[in-house]
Amino acid sequence: MKQLKLQNTSYKVLLQSFTEWLDILGYAESTLYNLPNHIKEFFYWLEKKNINTLENIHTETIKDYYQHLQLRPNETRGGSLSKAYLNKHQQALKKFREYLQKHNYKGFRIHLKTEKDSNQKQVDILTQEEIKELFTTTNYSHQRDSFKLRDKALLVLFYSCGLRRNEVVHLDVSDVLFDKERIYVRKGKNYKERFVPINNYNSRILEDYIFEARPELNIYNSTEALFISQQGKRMQGQSMLNRLKEVIKKTENKELQEKQITLHSLRHSIATHLLQQEIHIEIISKFLGHSSLESTQIYTHLVKQL
Repeated sequence: MKQLKLQNTSYKVLLQSFTEWLDILGYAESTLYNLPNHIKEFFYWLEKKNINTLENIHTETIKDYYQHLQLRPNETRGGSLSKAYLNKHQQALKKFREYLQKHNYKGFRIHLKTEKDSNQKQVDILTQEEIKELFTTTNYSHQRDSFKLRDKALLVLFYSCGLRRNEVVHLDVSDVLFDKERIYVRKGKNYKERFVPINNYNSRILEDYIFEARPELNIYNSTEALFISQQGKRMQGQSMLNRLKEVIKKTENKELQEKQITLHSLRHSIATHLLQQEIHIEIISKFLGHSSLESTQIYTHLVKQL
């Protein structure tokens, strides 16, 4: 259903905002792709039924939509849609309703059975003390100095610069602009480019990695990738996550280890810490590369929960 074209402007805006909300909550890339696509199909069906506002959606509308899905042929394999696929559509609508509720939208008055709160996505935020502990732990996170410097540089990009995983993966050495005290993000979300500032402390960490550690890792292949694996190839997101988990393990901090920390948690954390320091939300939004302030405002809810 990727080829479907929406005409309704409000539906387009809602779909983009919903996708950004899922991204902020740290969902996997497959979820960021599939759930919005299911909602897009739902919006497309609404347009065909001349239902152009959420206020005009009722429980009967949802029942009609599910009946439509049960009759719709499977465009890939033939036959009808599987029960698993139908369940994914229902899960997408549940998550979309949760998104609307979090944004205080009252017009979506349909009844959907919700999952128990314990099954909802948990967003774990690190404290500033825990962040400092992670940076300190990189001094002994691996036997090889090159790995330790790389671990610390990864923390700089994910926490101090608040970059997304895909943005860090695609960084090249030339994207670190020491003279301008900026990181050039060329592979931002929706291919949006931006510059992210780096202070002197973070700049020194990146210099140590690039000029001391990286040459040791770049002996097998000549690559411009900023972060290189032990095999000399561009380091991928899973390998970066594995290094973060190893650093967390090395802290021997049980409370920290019990948190569900991902690379995206570091981005959550810097956004939350900036809000706690009363940095203006528009500055934070630009820093994170959000396309709208609404996406950044989600972090205000996280701050209130702390």
